[in-house]
Amino acid sequence: MQQVSDQETKILLELAQKSLLIDGDLVELGCYRGDTSLLFEKMLEHSHSDKKLWIYDSFAGLPDKTVEDQSVAGDAFKKGELFVSKREVVERFKKANLKVPVVKKGFFEDLNPENDLPKQIAFAFLDGDLYQSIKTSLKLVTPKMARGGVIVVHDYNNPQLPGVTQAVDEWINGRKLVNRETLGIITV
Repeated sequence: MQQVSDQETKILLELAQKSLLIDGDLVELGCYRGDTSLLFEKMLEHSHSDKKLWIYDSFAGLPDKTVEDQSVAGDAFKKGELFVSKREVVERFKKANLKVPVVKKGFFEDLNPENDLPKQIAFAFLDGDLYQSIKTSLKLVTPKMARGGVIVVHDYNNPQLPGVTQAVDEWINGRKLVNRETLGIITV
C-alpha cells in the first residue's frame, strides 16, 4: 500500500533538498516501511551532506484513535494497522546500500525531546496519521526547528484522517498566525 503519492514524494524531496542549506538534521516521525526515509537518505548521500536522518515509529502499528480521529471514511485505520518491525526498516536500508539513519522506536508521546531528537532540525516530515500523533509531533519538533526550517505534515484535509487537520489547525491557531508559509509548515 503506497502511503505517500508520487506527487507528494516529489514535493517532499524538493523541500528536503532545500533544507540542506539550513542548519540542523532531517527527521521523519511516522516512517512506516521507510519508503520516504530511504529517499531522504539517498538524497543526503548523493549531495554529500553531513546532516543526519532521524526516523521514528512505534513499530507496533497505529495506536487507538481518539474522538478527533473518528470518520466513517477512515474505518480502515484501526489500532495495529500499518505494523512493520524496526528490523524490517533497518534491513531495507542495508539492502539499498544506504547508511542506516538514527532509528527510534516508540510512540511519540514517550520520546524525550532532549535525548531522542537532534539538537536542531532543518526539515521535519510528520506522518503520524492520527490526531494525538500529529499534535505530539508538532510539540516535539517546534522548539528544535532552525530558522527557515520546514515542517511538512502529511494527510492534512484527508477525510479518512480528520484528526490530522484538527491537530495542525490547533497548532496554527495557538500561534496566532494566519499564514502557513510564515510558520514554515506545509501540508500535503
